[in-house]
Amino acid sequence: QVQLVQSGGGLVQAGGSLRLSCAASGLTFSNYVMAWFRQAPGKERELVGGVTRSGGNTRYTDSVKGRFTVSRDNAKNTVYLQMNSLKPEDTAVYYCAADRTYGFVSWGLGEYDYWGQGTQVTVSS
Repeated sequence: QVQLVQSGGGLVQAGGSLRLSCAASGLTFSNYVMAWFRQAPGKERELVGGVTRSGGNTRYTDSVKGRFTVSRDNAKNTVYLQMNSLKPEDTAVYYCAADRTYGFVSWGLGEYDYWGQGTQVTVSS
């Protein structure tokens, strides 16, 4: 049984930082591209960023470039999202996701095989 269990998140003031973690089990973690998505109220779920299987390449949506960093530790079966300089518009439920098919970080939600349970991130102004 595959599980992606997220931790971290919460309430932070604008300009602050948070780190999300996503621990995977039941799969060969290093075979999966890992990504973070987010969904704000009334909006579609969107890719925030992701990392390739070896951790050698990352991709980010423009709005978070230079502020967010996705990393992974294949020895711990865990992917991280470090969020700095947070803005109120970053408020959303954040999800980690795993994709076995492609070797790159895909923008499409349908490409991902497994999803975490979601974690609320709220940034106050």
